[in-house]
Amino acid sequence: MADYSMYHSLGQGEPIDPNNPNRTTQPAPPQFQPPSPRTPQGYFPGQHAPADDAGLAAQMGGMNLGADAGHGTLRKKKKDRHAYHTVEAPVGSSQPFNGIPPAGTPATAFLNAEPSAAGSRYGAGGLSPQMNQFPSPASPGFSPAPVSPAEFAARSGYSDAAPSPTVVGASGQSRVSPDEMPSVPLSRDSVQQYYLNNVYPTFERLVPPPATVSFVAFDQGNASPKFARLTLNNIPATADSLKSTGLPLGLLLQPMATLQAGESEIPVLDFGDAGPPRCHRCRAYINPFMMFRSGGNKFVCNLCGYANDTPPEYFCATSPSGVRVDRDQRPELTRGTVEFTVPKEYWTREPVGLRYLFLIDVTQESFNKGYVESFCDGILRALYGADENEETDENGEVKRKRRIPAGAKVGFVTYDTEVHFYNVSPALEQAQMMIMPDIEDPFVPLSEGLFVDPYESEAVITSLLTRLPDMFSNIKNPEPALLSTLNAAVAALENTGGKIFCSLAALPTWGPGRLFMRDDGKHPGGEPDKKLFSTEHPAWRKLAEKMVSVGVGVDFFMAAPSGGYLDIATVGYVSATTGGETFYYPNFIAPRDNTKLSLEIKHAVTRETGYQALMKVRCSNGLQVSSYHGNFIQHTFGADLEIGVIDADKALGVTFGYDGKLDSKLDAHFQAALLYTSASGQRRVRCINVIAGVSEQARDSIKFIDQDAVYTILAKEASTKLATTSSTLKDVRLGLTEKTIDVLANYRKHFLSQPHPPGQLVMPERLKEFAMYMLGMLKCRAFKGGSETTDRRVHEMRLIRSMGALELSLYLYPRMIPLHNLQPGDGFPDPASGHLRMPPTIRTSFSRVEPGGVYLVDNGQQALLWFHAQTSPNLIADLFGEGKETLQSLDAYTSELPVLQTHLNAQVRNIVEFLRTMRGSKGLTIQLARQGIDGAEYEFARMLVEDRNNEAQSYVDWLVHVHKAVQLELAGQRKREDMSETTRALPGFTGLRPSYW
Repeated sequence: MADYSMYHSLGQGEPIDPNNPNRTTQPAPPQFQPPSPRTPQGYFPGQHAPADDAGLAAQMGGMNLGADAGHGTLRKKKKDRHAYHTVEAPVGSSQPFNGIPPAGTPATAFLNAEPSAAGSRYGAGGLSPQMNQFPSPASPGFSPAPVSPAEFAARSGYSDAAPSPTVVGASGQSRVSPDEMPSVPLSRDSVQQYYLNNVYPTFERLVPPPATVSFVAFDQGNASPKFARLTLNNIPATADSLKSTGLPLGLLLQPMATLQAGESEIPVLDFGDAGPPRCHRCRAYINPFMMFRSGGNKFVCNLCGYANDTPPEYFCATSPSGVRVDRDQRPELTRGTVEFTVPKEYWTREPVGLRYLFLIDVTQESFNKGYVESFCDGILRALYGADENEETDENGEVKRKRRIPAGAKVGFVTYDTEVHFYNVSPALEQAQMMIMPDIEDPFVPLSEGLFVDPYESEAVITSLLTRLPDMFSNIKNPEPALLSTLNAAVAALENTGGKIFCSLAALPTWGPGRLFMRDDGKHPGGEPDKKLFSTEHPAWRKLAEKMVSVGVGVDFFMAAPSGGYLDIATVGYVSATTGGETFYYPNFIAPRDNTKLSLEIKHAVTRETGYQALMKVRCSNGLQVSSYHGNFIQHTFGADLEIGVIDADKALGVTFGYDGKLDSKLDAHFQAALLYTSASGQRRVRCINVIAGVSEQARDSIKFIDQDAVYTILAKEASTKLATTSSTLKDVRLGLTEKTIDVLANYRKHFLSQPHPPGQLVMPERLKEFAMYMLGMLKCRAFKGGSETTDRRVHEMRLIRSMGALELSLYLYPRMIPLHNLQPGDGFPDPASGHLRMPPTIRTSFSRVEPGGVYLVDNGQQALLWFHAQTSPNLIADLFGEGKETLQSLDAYTSELPVLQTHLNAQVRNIVEFLRTMRGSKGLTIQLARQGIDGAEYEFARMLVEDRNNEAQSYVDWLVHVHKAVQLELAGQRKREDMSETTRALPGFTGLRPSYW
């Protein structure tokens, strides 16, 4: 590792002259050729990721459109870094999902095809520029060989130099061509190529790769972006400068994020009874940016500036440059993310291994749907199922890995109108059932045998879970008493803390805390009442607070019987508040959803989990925390966040305000500390340290925006606002729209060095796809207009509040992969690098869909396999086997591809396996969406977020709308549609007026 001895003298990455006139990354474009028949091409041959994929120049380089065909000579001017397009009002509206082309489109044999995209059926091979989002080779081939940082900056999308701007005229029909819009798939795929062969050094490169990119981070003292992402990696010195950007200053934290193969484990350090060294004034933990003075006798806190005495046991001499001699042997002084085991004063009680308690709904509805059986089967697979890569010993027996850490224990409870506890002690031949009939005042009827080591009691547990569905086949109680069961579970876990996994298949209408049908689906104003988004029920609120206080969290697995109402707003409130998660199956069909349920139970049980957690975020002098967004309880502002359980998939948003001016000679520092008990029973603190430069000019900060962090923080803010304030859905949508306009208008107003024609929409280089992600947010189920069941709306609203950047990025803009024209090498390891070669993804728009095409669309929550009605029988047989040659012959409840010997089948299975590693908490199973046959086709249409759907505009129309608003803002004529702060506090008063006013 290079010597980064003086971390504190941080600049902004390597010194690259932003005005280097000699760097021309963009050749003059080739002349526009009329469309010609497709020729087969290899994987990215001639469509390499452009040398500077950052500029629209690179995306647009192959286009020379309209009357402006000779504008190649204008490209030599130096301008600010940005991408801009000429945007004019469209004629008519955008192309809707029915595939009718806009007026003036040349007729082709295929109505849905682009004029140039007919042809290339299965087997004819060939990804050509017209079919893909890569327009055509615009620059030299991409060769991911070791390069200097400056060369890397010039081509990996992170250049700090100004690329030549491109002016793209509107195409012939006096409207914006969708090809000219910034492309999300291109921004993801091109950067991915670089990171297949290079690591991400956390200290040298200050802008992290897009969240959906698979990369290996090398921790150099600044935390990996997998744990923490700042919206601005260079912070303006004053509040006014920040305001001029229109962006939030926020930190996205995913403290338990999983590491990728190739990344070093987080070091766990033990400082004995003294505990880790901390600043006496602000209580920050020791980190790489604290400086040692007086020969090592004092250390200066990087957050508050206080000079602390070094504890004698921690003393070490310093070199003449002020660096400790033992620095390289001390992970806490060289790594951005570390864990400290902590002494007794950090304990609230003796830590023990995590207690997993499974609550199984055995009501009539659950039995009829096959849900009891599926859930029991899922638990068995999670605890004992065989993995493909497990080894066998010399006798041929499988050496099973422990799925849950040593010291952790499991227990089982079933419930309907009564609660049944099970003694699964290994000494018994079979489990004993204890019934607790008193649901008004629940208690635990067992002292021993409820919690056991799952591997000691494997025989008892296996026989219990196998027999459960039959045991309740005759006793069919239709109503579950859920609140009493949860109260009994909390009583069982009160002294230890733990994690509850609860299945539910009917509205809990029995016993105390019974719920009723609040949502009848009739919403007079078109949008549901705000009351339906949260719970007013005091017993459920009290339960959630009690759970957090004793260190318990809950994951719900909720299967709606035939799409019925489950009041997720009330039941899910408990999981959202305690840091758990709700897995929701809106229309559970056992043959189709079994695999997904199994995968999700297994993931929920085996992912890294901590419980009884407290969290605190500290920041440099001059900044202060202004709000937190996520799943936790905070009793008073400024107090620690209390979290029942926290796992690898949960993320929190933190926003900051100014309480002074920052010193641009110093860096800004942030430290998040999570105190928790690990699943193996150790009390630990996980420290995540983040550093950012400070600049007087906001212009410098614009170059260091992390786009994923920006829209993730905005989404979490919007979700919190909807749940905790009186804002309606309409207010939230308007707020998101106005925010998008503000960011682009402020950029144009304050950060352009020279004027541009008003017809061009100018976007900051780092926020090229920002408008698309914001449009995706307006279209998601949580915030969209129109009718949507409150269960799904509330479920996805809470999901947004807890999900990390990777999961949210996919949720707002799904991956779409064409499977009918894969290259022979796609879906297999690349011989040179050993990485799986992934086919390029395409824009999610119906205009990209080819006749006879097959597409895999994955939004991180569900994956659809869409078949065009004219799909080739050979292709169907290659994917699903002999005898399956028509779409009608396929099983509608298919959830996995069969394992066949065909090349295409192996490719698609490998691609699906790779996608499994690149998502959040939801299991990936395939659902068929055959054109004109399956109802899932409606979901496929919803996922095409660039088209006009989900009660919102198409991408092109949205950019036109935003551009008009930006022009009005620049002319000083814009009326803000979201209300001012003063009127926002009283939005409900108009509704209180009598009708005669």
